[in-house]
Amino acid sequence: MAASQSNSLEELYRRPGFMIRRVHQIAVALFLEETGELGVTNRQYGILFVLKHRPGIDQISVANLLGLDRSTTGMVLKKLEQDGLVVRSVGAHDRRRHSLRLTRAGEKLLSELAEPARKAKTRVLSAFTPREQALFLGLLEKFTRAFNGSTRVPLDPDRSSEKALPGRRRPNAARARSVG
Repeated sequence: MAASQSNSLEELYRRPGFMIRRVHQIAVALFLEETGELGVTNRQYGILFVLKHRPGIDQISVANLLGLDRSTTGMVLKKLEQDGLVVRSVGAHDRRRHSLRLTRAGEKLLSELAEPARKAKTRVLSAFTPREQALFLGLLEKFTRAFNGSTRVPLDPDRSSEKALPGRRRPNAARARSVG
């Protein structure tokens, strides 16, 4: 390969968007390696996690909390419901919105996922020293906060805040807050 072609590829590989996409691919692959035998994707895990902490939440709110588009959230929820992990019921205050809850099987699966998800998170961060991990997570948080409104599916900061969870305190920037 010619030197100019090699340099142009290096330029591509050093673009932030390219590296962020690649980091995401690697993080998903590590999550799937750790949770593989349980057959759960990182999106499914995120939805199950949200439903554990916010029972009775509706589909739109789940999408807002995870930064997922509504159609993707709907497809994932349909699969989780077919698998007997989630149940929908007519909302008490708005009959057009369905309340979502984990079934016993969903609670059991989420419990079984706790350790593999922890291992996946540890593996993702293992490339860094503890100090670098805190810096990396802090920079990711700063970046996502700065550009949250630039995406077609922004997180709703009022709904996604950890402080809104009963009995929880908001973690500092050095702590991981990944859902997958």
